Amino acid sequence: MTDTLAHRVRLRAAPIPAALWSRKWLVLLAVLAVGFGGWQVVRLLMGPAVMVDQVKRGDLIETVVASGHVETPFRVEIGSQITGTVDEVSVKEGQHVTKGQILVTLEARELKGAVFQAQGGVSQAEARMRQLGELTLPSARQTLKETQATSLNAQQSYDRTSDLERKGFATHVALDEARKNLDVARTQVRTSELQVYTANSGGSDYVMGQTQLSQARGNLDTAVSRLGYATILAPRDGILITRSVERGTVVQAGKALLVLAPAGETQLVLQIDERNLGKIALGQAALASADAYPDQRFAAAISYINPGIDIARASVEVKLSVPDPPTYLRQDMTVSVDIAVARSDGALVLAGRSVHDALSDKPWVMAIREGRARKLAVHLGVRGNSQIEILDGLVEGDAVVAASSNVVEGQRARPASP
Repeated sequence: MTDTLAHRVRLRAAPIPAALWSRKWLVLLAVLAVGFGGWQVVRLLMGPAVMVDQVKRGDLIETVVASGHVETPFRVEIGSQITGTVDEVSVKEGQHVTKGQILVTLEARELKGAVFQAQGGVSQAEARMRQLGELTLPSARQTLKETQATSLNAQQSYDRTSDLERKGFATHVALDEARKNLDVARTQVRTSELQVYTANSGGSDYVMGQTQLSQARGNLDTAVSRLGYATILAPRDGILITRSVERGTVVQAGKALLVLAPAGETQLVLQIDERNLGKIALGQAALASADAYPDQRFAAAISYINPGIDIARASVEVKLSVPDPPTYLRQDMTVSVDIAVARSDGALVLAGRSVHDALSDKPWVMAIREGRARKLAVHLGVRGNSQIEILDGLVEGDAVVAASSNVVEGQRARPASP
């Protein structure tokens, strides 16, 4: 009896699994539908997943970024001091030159002729001075001796005639003749003395000859100098960055023919937004890179801040010194510079994309607290390129919704890391 009942139960239970197996896909779809519906209910209750940034600890450096160019502290414009025709240009643009190197040569035949003429003037003046010393002065001294002797004889003759006239042995006519001879002899002595004096150092002939010699030498110096102007030399070591002269060009005095960038100190010249003026100071360190070599960075430091503002560009000119410039730097090369203006180590940092109104005096964030979005005011500190220091309003580990999200305050939301 018992076996019969068990057999009947098995007969009745067997068709049920078979019926379910024949409808297995419907059962699976039903199970999935129930699961999906449950998941949607959970999502509805927990809110949508939103991208968040975590508040973390880290080191932060605030920089001012600007672009500029390379230049030397000054440039030397090289021109001609005289008007002339260019005979030869010995250098090319971009060439390194050394002090005293010949750069440009002018046609100089007329200038050489002037030098030869001036040399002749010096020779003539020197001959005049030698004539005074070798001929005129000795001759004047000899003439003086002769006139002095004549005067002595005339004086003695006059004395004798005067004595004879008192004794009645000579006439007044003879005495007058003796007096006249004496006067003539004395006059000749004074004339000879003057000739000796004028030919001596300090005399008029000597001074005149010396003046003519000085003038001749001055003319020679001027002619030689002007001849030297026909050869234009490098005033110092450097690189020629501009050349605006060719052979056959007629150049004018004072017109720049070449521009020289002196070797030595290198500096970077930037235009920085005036809003950042309060952040920069002399001596601040910076890292720079040439646009042509972006992966090769080099150190620089602020050495000059222009006291004036460029009104048109609302910027201020800043110059940075480069203590160890790389060899690839060229004049007027474009550079990008990051100037470190502030630093905070171990600070609470947050991605800048998650801060609303970061430039205003009331910045805020949308943080997720207890499953809901909450608007929180924050106090900001150092600002990096992509992160900002949080001084107050958040704690480490807080999840903050990106500013680009459409989440509103009070909305349920689930944090999802980027």
